[in-house]
Amino acid sequence: MKPLKEKISITVDSDVLAKIKERAEEDDRSLSQYINLVLKKHIETRSEKP
Repeated sequence: MKPLKEKISITVDSDVLAKIKERAEEDDRSLSQYINLVLKKHIETRSEKP
């Protein structure tokens, strides 16, 4: 079963959004998929620190 997803609304600086969109396109992912991937990696990295 796929994990449940929730819709949220956030505010992001224009320059940050432009870079995220660019990287998502380079990775052949939707903006939403790319942000989700980046957040998961960040959480994993933070969880590994003592």
